[in-house]
Amino acid sequence: MNITVFLGANMGDDQMYVFEAKSLGKWIGENGHKLVYGGSKIGLMGVLADAVLEHKGEVIGVEPTFFLEQKMQHDRLTQLIETETIEERRAKMIELGDAFIAFPGGTGTLGEIAEVISQKKLGRTEKPAVLLNIEGFYDPLKAMLSKMVEEGFLDKTDFQKVFFAKNVDSAAWHIEHSLPRQRRNPR
Repeated sequence: MNITVFLGANMGDDQMYVFEAKSLGKWIGENGHKLVYGGSKIGLMGVLADAVLEHKGEVIGVEPTFFLEQKMQHDRLTQLIETETIEERRAKMIELGDAFIAFPGGTGTLGEIAEVISQKKLGRTEKPAVLLNIEGFYDPLKAMLSKMVEEGFLDKTDFQKVFFAKNVDSAAWHIEHSLPRQRRNPR
Protein backbone atom coordinates (compact mmCIF):
# COMPACT_ATOMS: atom_id res chain seq x y z
CA MET A 1 0.00 0.00 0.00
CA ASN A 2 1.15 3.56 -0.61
CA ILE A 3 1.54 5.46 2.65
CA THR A 4 1.62 9.21 2.00
CA VAL A 5 3.49 10.95 4.80
CA PHE A 6 3.39 14.71 5.18
CA LEU A 7 6.38 16.05 7.12
CA GLY A 8 8.90 18.82 7.13
CA ALA A 9 12.34 19.39 5.69
CA ASN A 10 13.44 20.57 9.15
CA MET A 11 14.60 18.25 11.93
CA GLY A 12 12.75 19.85 14.83
CA ASP A 13 14.48 20.68 18.08
CA ASP A 14 14.03 17.30 19.78
CA GLN A 15 15.79 14.08 18.74
CA MET A 16 12.57 12.15 19.44
CA TYR A 17 11.31 13.34 16.03
CA VAL A 18 14.30 11.68 14.34
CA PHE A 19 13.70 8.51 16.35
CA GLU A 20 10.00 8.45 15.42
CA ALA A 21 10.74 9.15 11.74
CA LYS A 22 13.11 6.17 11.71
CA SER A 23 10.47 4.05 13.44
CA LEU A 24 7.83 5.04 10.89
CA GLY A 25 10.22 4.29 8.03
CA LYS A 26 11.00 0.89 9.51
CA TRP A 27 7.28 0.02 9.71
CA ILE A 28 6.67 1.13 6.12
CA GLY A 29 9.69 -0.73 4.73
CA GLU A 30 9.40 -3.95 6.73
CA ASN A 31 5.71 -4.33 5.90
CA GLY A 32 6.18 -4.01 2.14
CA HIS A 33 4.52 -0.62 1.85
CA LYS A 34 5.69 2.25 -0.33
CA LEU A 35 6.41 5.70 1.02
CA VAL A 36 4.96 8.65 -0.90
CA TYR A 37 6.39 11.94 0.34
CA GLY A 38 7.75 15.31 -0.76
CA GLY A 39 10.99 13.84 -2.14
CA SER A 40 13.55 15.87 -0.19
CA LYS A 41 16.86 14.60 1.15
CA ILE A 42 16.98 17.13 3.99
CA GLY A 43 15.48 17.19 7.47
CA LEU A 44 12.98 14.63 8.67
CA MET A 45 11.99 13.97 5.06
CA GLY A 46 15.47 12.57 4.39
CA VAL A 47 15.52 10.62 7.66
CA LEU A 48 12.19 8.96 6.82
CA ALA A 49 13.17 8.09 3.25
CA ASP A 50 16.51 6.65 4.39
CA ALA A 51 14.76 4.48 6.99
CA VAL A 52 12.27 3.10 4.45
CA LEU A 53 15.08 2.28 2.03
CA GLU A 54 17.19 0.73 4.80
CA HIS A 55 14.29 -1.63 5.54
CA LYS A 56 13.85 -2.65 1.88
CA GLY A 57 10.88 -0.43 1.12
CA GLU A 58 10.21 1.67 -1.96
CA VAL A 59 10.14 5.47 -1.91
CA ILE A 60 8.21 7.70 -4.29
CA GLY A 61 9.22 11.35 -4.10
CA VAL A 62 7.06 14.15 -5.47
CA GLU A 63 9.04 17.36 -6.02
CA PRO A 64 8.17 20.64 -7.66
CA THR A 65 10.58 21.87 -10.33
CA PHE A 66 11.96 24.72 -8.22
CA PHE A 67 13.11 22.26 -5.51
CA LEU A 68 14.73 20.08 -8.17
CA GLU A 69 16.59 23.14 -9.46
CA GLN A 70 17.92 23.62 -5.91
CA LYS A 71 19.00 19.93 -5.88
CA MET A 72 16.89 19.14 -2.79
CA GLN A 73 15.66 15.72 -4.00
CA HIS A 74 16.76 12.48 -2.38
CA ASP A 75 19.25 10.69 -4.63
CA ARG A 76 18.06 7.11 -3.95
CA LEU A 77 14.35 7.40 -4.70
CA THR A 78 12.60 4.44 -6.28
CA GLN A 79 10.62 6.92 -8.35
CA LEU A 80 10.71 10.71 -8.72
CA ILE A 81 7.64 12.58 -9.91
CA GLU A 82 8.15 16.21 -10.94
CA THR A 83 5.39 18.79 -10.61
CA GLU A 84 5.26 22.44 -11.59
CA THR A 85 3.85 23.78 -8.32
CA ILE A 86 3.45 22.98 -4.63
CA GLU A 87 -0.30 22.66 -5.22
CA GLU A 88 0.27 20.02 -7.93
CA ARG A 89 2.69 18.23 -5.60
CA ARG A 90 0.08 18.11 -2.84
CA ALA A 91 -2.60 16.84 -5.23
CA LYS A 92 -0.28 14.12 -6.60
CA MET A 93 0.72 12.95 -3.12
CA ILE A 94 -2.94 12.70 -2.15
CA GLU A 95 -3.83 10.94 -5.41
CA LEU A 96 -1.11 8.32 -4.88
CA GLY A 97 -1.86 7.64 -1.21
CA ASP A 98 -3.84 4.70 0.14
CA ALA A 99 -3.47 6.16 3.65
CA PHE A 100 -2.18 9.45 5.02
CA ILE A 101 0.00 10.28 7.99
CA ALA A 102 0.79 13.79 9.15
CA PHE A 103 4.07 13.71 11.06
CA PRO A 104 4.90 16.75 13.19
CA GLY A 105 5.96 19.52 10.83
CA GLY A 106 5.41 23.12 9.80
CA THR A 107 2.89 25.05 7.75
CA GLY A 108 3.38 22.92 4.63
CA THR A 109 2.52 19.78 6.60
CA LEU A 110 -0.48 21.53 8.13
CA GLY A 111 -1.75 22.58 4.69
CA GLU A 112 -1.35 19.06 3.32
CA ILE A 113 -3.23 17.31 6.11
CA ALA A 114 -5.89 20.05 6.12
CA GLU A 115 -6.55 19.22 2.46
CA VAL A 116 -6.99 15.52 3.32
CA ILE A 117 -9.32 16.38 6.22
CA SER A 118 -11.38 18.58 3.88
CA GLN A 119 -11.58 15.81 1.27
CA LYS A 120 -12.75 13.36 3.94
CA LYS A 121 -15.40 15.84 5.10
CA LEU A 122 -16.61 16.30 1.52
CA GLY A 123 -16.78 12.54 0.99
CA ARG A 124 -14.06 12.65 -1.70
CA THR A 125 -12.00 9.99 0.10
CA GLU A 126 -12.52 7.27 2.68
CA LYS A 127 -8.80 6.57 3.01
CA PRO A 128 -7.43 6.59 6.57
CA ALA A 129 -5.96 9.87 7.82
CA VAL A 130 -3.74 9.86 10.89
CA LEU A 131 -2.10 12.73 12.73
CA LEU A 132 0.98 11.37 14.48
CA ASN A 133 0.44 13.22 17.75
CA ILE A 134 3.89 12.67 19.26
CA GLU A 135 4.08 14.21 22.74
CA GLY A 136 0.79 16.03 22.05
CA PHE A 137 2.14 17.90 19.02
CA TYR A 138 -1.30 18.01 17.36
CA ASP A 139 -3.31 18.67 20.55
CA PRO A 140 -3.89 22.33 19.55
CA LEU A 141 -5.30 21.21 16.18
CA LYS A 142 -7.46 18.61 17.92
CA ALA A 143 -8.77 21.37 20.21
CA MET A 144 -9.46 23.59 17.19
CA LEU A 145 -11.41 20.83 15.42
CA SER A 146 -13.37 20.24 18.64
CA LYS A 147 -14.15 23.96 18.78
CA MET A 148 -15.40 23.78 15.17
CA VAL A 149 -17.76 20.97 16.22
CA GLU A 150 -18.85 22.89 19.33
CA GLU A 151 -19.61 26.02 17.28
CA GLY A 152 -21.45 24.16 14.51
CA PHE A 153 -18.83 24.51 11.75
CA LEU A 154 -17.92 20.81 11.62
CA ASP A 155 -20.04 17.72 12.17
CA LYS A 156 -18.89 15.41 14.93
CA THR A 157 -18.88 12.52 12.45
CA ASP A 158 -16.44 14.44 10.23
CA PHE A 159 -14.17 15.12 13.23
CA GLN A 160 -14.17 11.39 13.98
CA LYS A 161 -12.83 10.63 10.48
CA VAL A 162 -9.40 11.83 11.62
CA PHE A 163 -7.36 9.66 13.98
CA PHE A 164 -4.87 11.13 16.44
CA ALA A 165 -2.18 8.51 17.15
CA LYS A 166 0.20 8.79 20.11
CA ASN A 167 2.94 6.81 18.37
CA VAL A 168 3.89 4.91 15.23
CA ASP A 169 2.47 1.60 16.48
CA SER A 170 -0.92 3.20 17.09
CA ALA A 171 -0.87 4.88 13.66
CA ALA A 172 0.08 1.61 11.95
CA TRP A 173 -2.65 -0.32 13.76
CA HIS A 174 -5.28 2.26 12.80
CA ILE A 175 -4.26 2.26 9.14
CA GLU A 176 -4.13 -1.52 8.88
CA HIS A 177 -7.54 -1.91 10.54
CA SER A 178 -9.22 0.90 8.57
CA LEU A 179 -8.61 -0.63 5.17
CA PRO A 180 -10.84 -3.18 3.47
CA ARG A 181 -9.63 -6.70 4.27
CA GLN A 182 -8.25 -7.35 0.76
CA ARG A 183 -5.96 -4.28 1.00
CA ARG A 184 -4.46 -5.19 4.39
CA ASN A 185 -0.95 -6.50 4.56
CA PRO A 186 -1.07 -10.14 5.79
CA ARG A 187 1.13 -10.93 8.79
